[in-house]
Amino acid sequence: MWPPDLDALKADMRQRGVTLDDADDVQLTIVLDASVAFTERVHSGGYNFTDDPLIELPAPTPDLELGTVRLAARWHTRRRSPDGLISMAELGAARVPSFDPDIERLLRIGRFVPGRFA
Repeated sequence: MWPPDLDALKADMRQRGVTLDDADDVQLTIVLDASVAFTERVHSGGYNFTDDPLIELPAPTPDLELGTVRLAARWHTRRRSPDGLISMAELGAARVPSFDPDIERLLRIGRFVPGRFA
């Protein structure tokens, strides 16, 4: 079902061990809306995001929906490390990569963009 909703985002984050409460809803909604807008912009003309019966494009696929949810979760987590580093107590700091190949694969962006013929 497009677009993914807040409950889908929270469920996915909880399954991966993230603790959330209702106070996070505003920020999660912001990053989810941005993630949906990004996905629709990158894939405009490739999917029927509006479920319009007159548009002969396929509906968004489950992997596109999961990628959109995971991208929103990543952006939510990334806000805690604006300098690209995360503190790990006595282990010091670690660099947070600026991309996630699994999300890029799900969304077919970055190096996973399918080839196009002109």
